[in-house]
Amino acid sequence: MADTILPLGPGDRGDAVRDLHRRLHLAGFTVETRDRAEYETGTESAVAELQSDRGLDATGIVDQRTWNALIEAGYSLGDRPLYRHSPMLRGDDVMQLQVALGNLGFDAGWIDGIFGPDTERALVDFQRNSGLPTDGIAGVATLRELQRFSGRTKGDAPVVGVRERDALARTSAALTDRRIVIGQTGHAPALANAIGRQLRRDGAAVLTLHDPDPSGQADAANAFGGEVYLGLSVTDEAACTANYWETTGFFSAGGQLLGQLVQTHLQPFLETLVDGEIGFVTQGKRLPILRETRMPALWCQIGPTEAVVSGQAPMAEALTAAVRAWCTTPVTETAARA
Repeated sequence: MADTILPLGPGDRGDAVRDLHRRLHLAGFTVETRDRAEYETGTESAVAELQSDRGLDATGIVDQRTWNALIEAGYSLGDRPLYRHSPMLRGDDVMQLQVALGNLGFDAGWIDGIFGPDTERALVDFQRNSGLPTDGIAGVATLRELQRFSGRTKGDAPVVGVRERDALARTSAALTDRRIVIGQTGHAPALANAIGRQLRRDGAAVLTLHDPDPSGQADAANAFGGEVYLGLSVTDEAACTANYWETTGFFSAGGQLLGQLVQTHLQPFLETLVDGEIGFVTQGKRLPILRETRMPALWCQIGPTEAVVSGQAPMAEALTAAVRAWCTTPVTETAARA
């Protein structure tokens, strides 16, 4: 599909819509009229379901990011050879490969569905240990061996999860020189700056980001060598969500704990401010910013807007307290699921 036909939305018709229906069906998102060429209500609902599943705004309209997510969702392990490529291969098949390698003890890095250098190293290591040609290509012979060995495992967590917990357990409890990233994409600059100032006074090295592009923020956070990322956005609703990275077979224990700490410190303050209940959910999501950062990360949507504006100073203190608490104990002993 050429980029020029996007976006696709209600009222559109033609072969592009028929192709969209086919791809949605293959990716597991039901469209009753998948053989038709009209973008109908069922199409819009299926697209919104895909968007929600992939951490995108559930608009029901297919823009370039939605189309890319749909392409990735349509791949299963074995559909194509996987190898290091420029641009890097992305897809659910890559994620399945990373999980399978990780379950066998080969560290493919962050489980993100992106075939990068960590995945290549883990694949070559597996091939070497299996007596296969070390070409770094997940083709028929390699996947056959991977499946054979995977059948002998007991479903342990990928090694990257163990590595994340071990690394966090060894970090200093002091804030001095800890590398912390605070980001926002356009609606909470004063709040992000206030948190950054407080953490710097505690001795932390803080990078404050105001880039509206999540990928740009992830690149900057990774280049900075951040140990933790806290992202902020504002919503008009009297509700908050704290989102950490989770996908099939893996979740970030450090990100999950930061979400729990943010909820503990922020929810009571917000409910006092609005004199009522605030719905607060800490959950695993596939948001792009969480996928691309190489550290425990949390993306928070905080509302209502009036509370954020009127209570900025104490809200910054509450969020700073959550980060301080996380730095003291960045992962629980069991990393229990929320």
